[in-house]
Amino acid sequence: MGPTASTVVPHHVAIVMDGNGRWATKRFLPRIAGHKQGVDSLSRCVRACLDRGIGVLTVFAFSSENWNRPAEEVSGLMELLAYSLSKEVPSLNANGVQLRFVGDRQRLSEKVQAGLAQAERATSANQRLIFNVCFNYGGRWDIAQAASRLASRGEAITELSLDREMALAHVPDPDLLIRTGGELRISNFLLWQAAYSELHFSDKLWPEFDEAALDEAIAVFRTRERRFGKTSAQVSGLSTNETTKAA
Repeated sequence: MGPTASTVVPHHVAIVMDGNGRWATKRFLPRIAGHKQGVDSLSRCVRACLDRGIGVLTVFAFSSENWNRPAEEVSGLMELLAYSLSKEVPSLNANGVQLRFVGDRQRLSEKVQAGLAQAERATSANQRLIFNVCFNYGGRWDIAQAASRLASRGEAITELSLDREMALAHVPDPDLLIRTGGELRISNFLLWQAAYSELHFSDKLWPEFDEAALDEAIAVFRTRERRFGKTSAQVSGLSTNETTKAA
């Protein structure tokens, strides 16, 4: 027998980590202080996913639209990324975490690009948790780059061929997509991959998102019936007649 609805854990969790700046502003701190606190929250979230047996964690760290933020904040985020890599990669590697950076690297400095590549190489053999960090990523960019690759090879553009060229083709689509910060949108994140993801919106700002908040999201996920276009009867393995008789 498979796991019951009350015990199932989503295999792939995706998170829009929103609210770092607002967390800092509420405390009269510079916005970059909120991003630093957000890194701590992310480290805690990775450990929580490991403890709960989640197989894939994908987070939205820097969107392609974030370049429009103040230059000081953007440069601070870049420095924070480089620092976090040097600090966290050994621990991630020791805990069996495979680190993957997903997004357009062309606008990143050579130093940052080299750091990303080195972190990926160092953790490439790990399988306990695949940790995708979407950096300079956008869902529309993802679809466009997949179509461009196919067109450059003269291949037909179909749902299947596009799916194989997506930036997250190495993992299954997200089961659960969480957004923190109280906003009720996905903001150009995983537009293709989230077609059948269960959505959960938390009012907590990302630096406040802890193990209890993750457990709440998982608990909500367990109450959802994932039909993927089918009927409830089909999902439960019963025919319509059997369902009527059972009722």
